[in-house]
Amino acid sequence: MDTVSSGALSKAAGVKPTQLRKDLAYFGQFGTRGLGYNVDALSETISGVLGSNSLQPVILVGAGNLGSALLRYNGFRKEGFEIRAAFDAAVDSSGTTRMGVPVHPASGMVEFVKKHKVRMAILAVPVEAAQEVCNQLVEAGVQGILNFSPTVLNVPSKVIVNSVDLALELEHLSYFVQE
Repeated sequence: MDTVSSGALSKAAGVKPTQLRKDLAYFGQFGTRGLGYNVDALSETISGVLGSNSLQPVILVGAGNLGSALLRYNGFRKEGFEIRAAFDAAVDSSGTTRMGVPVHPASGMVEFVKKHKVRMAILAVPVEAAQEVCNQLVEAGVQGILNFSPTVLNVPSKVIVNSVDLALELEHLSYFVQE
């Protein structure tokens, strides 16, 4: 399929065709009246706007059991994210590699973030270390944290934290499960 109509796109998006055309117009002129939108050009432009033309660098902090499981998860890459490095307090200065990702001592994290301009991190450290590591990440320039540590992190308003509390998620699920 070379082109797609605004009607087909709007149906898939759950909006009115006029709204879809108006929204797409913010990113440039794509459509041709009566012919629709060139799929390749539209896809390329939307990918550019969303920043998914290239993989966004992410670091993982905490390469224990949960961190190692996260390194094995293929979904990050599929969605445009690449874990460039992992950091762990239990790794010695020689480092190691897990699932093709270099694992460095935690002491090198701040320098790595600054040098590689990493803006997102996954935090999978014990609760006792979470706030301190978070502070280091923020100081280094990280603006978004996916937090797997079961604690509320205090961050400046410019930093976004998405917390994943696995026990809480299981508790929510149990509400819907009948005995």
